[in-house]
Amino acid sequence: MAEEEKKETKGAKEKILIIEDDRFIAKMYQTKLSLEGYTVEVAENGALGVEKIKSFSPDLVLLDIIMPEMDGFGVLEAIRDDDAINSTSVIVMSNLAQEDHLKRAKALGAKDYIVKSQFTPMDVVNKIKDVLAR
Repeated sequence: MAEEEKKETKGAKEKILIIEDDRFIAKMYQTKLSLEGYTVEVAENGALGVEKIKSFSPDLVLLDIIMPEMDGFGVLEAIRDDDAINSTSVIVMSNLAQEDHLKRAKALGAKDYIVKSQFTPMDVVNKIKDVLAR
């Protein structure tokens, strides 16, 4: 029971939505964030992600850019243009490392931009904590 209580206080049960089409990456982060005490859901493409944002009301979204149906930039535009969800915090987590992608994501409202190959799962957790604390 003490372990359950510890899990609940860690991360304060904030809700995180992972929008990622790579199932391995999505599962890895879902497991890591759940162990950190967050409530986590996954959407495997951008279109499903936008719908999940509306139904799940996450405190933060981890968003990939290259995905089927709607890419991450389309998701950022949908979030920005919808008054019901435009206060949602988003961290882009992508393989795209070009400066123009980072600038575009930030211009569309992303709070941070992570290049997947340059961050460990614990680094991502720390970024999440930082963004949620803002």
